[in-house]
Amino acid sequence: MGVGSSSTPTLLTELASPEAKVTGIFTYPIKSCRGISLPRAPLTPFGFPWDRQWVVVNSKGRARTQRVEPKLALVEVELPPEVFLEHWKPTTDSVMASEVRNVDPPYVEGQQRIFFSDGYPFLLASQESLDALNKFLEEQIPMNRFRPNILVEGCEPYAEDLWRDIKISRFSYQCVKLCARCKIPQVNQETAIYGTEPTETLMKVRSGHVLRPNQNNKNKVYFGQKTVWNWKDSSAKGGGNMLKMGDSVYIIKKYPSLAEAAA
Repeated sequence: MGVGSSSTPTLLTELASPEAKVTGIFTYPIKSCRGISLPRAPLTPFGFPWDRQWVVVNSKGRARTQRVEPKLALVEVELPPEVFLEHWKPTTDSVMASEVRNVDPPYVEGQQRIFFSDGYPFLLASQESLDALNKFLEEQIPMNRFRPNILVEGCEPYAEDLWRDIKISRFSYQCVKLCARCKIPQVNQETAIYGTEPTETLMKVRSGHVLRPNQNNKNKVYFGQKTVWNWKDSSAKGGGNMLKMGDSVYIIKKYPSLAEAAA
């Protein structure tokens, strides 16, 4: 599992004090196509509504993503505003059928499900982490290279690496594992042209060899946290399940070091 030197990692419990706030909410209805920025979004066990609910396939039914079709970065997706209302429900003839999958079970307990997301319902990243990475790059890159669902701001660079249990507003989340990045961040989301960055720099400053030298996956590079909403948590019941821009982020538990964090 790569969660540290012992089977039960040590967790530090923090006083619940705000460490960041939400400054971006994004959903990507068609996997690898452009995302939709929202001021608020309902929470569902599958992530934000419509996130990666569909995927482009070829004539043989095989999924196509920016890994092999970078021009998908140029495809804009529009949905009616009402579909992001909390209690909106599709009719049987107003939406295409999709596929539901389980999340990667070794890292999280409970009945967590996804559509076509890579492993988990939410990807969380901080603006400070991007700012720190951009200091090493000749050409600055925007956050859309990393395609997060929840963007936060106000914490230290890469603080999210160590987060384990957090609350955003009154909702409880588990930060499941560091996000190992594929080559999609190398695709310029405005031109659909592949480059060598930021992977080349991430290999120098954010690889497993640098961050977790005594663990596996040394040749992977990491940016952001795979995250799940603890939707069965009683504190999340009643009063509407909406995440909003400006919501405060509270750190409940975190790992003492990257060596003990899941990846």
